[in-house]
Amino acid sequence: MDELDLLKKDWNKDNDNYPKLTYDEIYKMILKKSSSIVKWIFIISLLEFGFWTIISLLLKDAEGVKNFEQLNNNAFFIALIVIGYVVLALFFYLFFRNYRRISTTDSAKVLMENILKTRKTVKQYVAFNLIYLIIGTIFGVFIELGQDQLVIDQIEQATANGEIFKFYAVFIISAVLLLAVCIGMLLLFYWLVYGILLKRLNHNYKELKKLEI
Repeated sequence: MDELDLLKKDWNKDNDNYPKLTYDEIYKMILKKSSSIVKWIFIISLLEFGFWTIISLLLKDAEGVKNFEQLNNNAFFIALIVIGYVVLALFFYLFFRNYRRISTTDSAKVLMENILKTRKTVKQYVAFNLIYLIIGTIFGVFIELGQDQLVIDQIEQATANGEIFKFYAVFIISAVLLLAVCIGMLLLFYWLVYGILLKRLNHNYKELKKLEI
């Protein structure tokens, strides 16, 4: 039970040992907590972006990444990267705007609306990252199959041996399993970080509804 819950528990007690909190005082406490949560959502999203940027730079010299970059895929991936950065920049702006709006809110009703908007933005952010990962993986698989000479040689060898179906089955299943592992790890991360923050934000929303009744 946090500080707000403890104070609310004793709000209407007759015991003079406890402070008597007004509606405005409780509202300000909820506002402060909500503002802090949304600020952390904004900060964590930036840290997440920085983490993946550093990882991509560290892996840039890896042999597999070098081989993939040599394929004739520059136009597509440049477009994909640009779209990704633009959309992420938009989400960072929305997170910051949500934080600014909540920090300056002066009514419980507006605060409740901003909390709902923040929850919606976070869910859209998570959905975009997962969809972006899936789309990037699908196109990456098609590029490997169509342009990687090593893979093309393996396809020709499998065709000559009458094992082309087996080759495609193993290749696609491996890609799907790897994608599933990546999605699972991302979902776990989002659940542990953003899920907990949204749960606290939802708790604040419920407290505001009680104040409005």
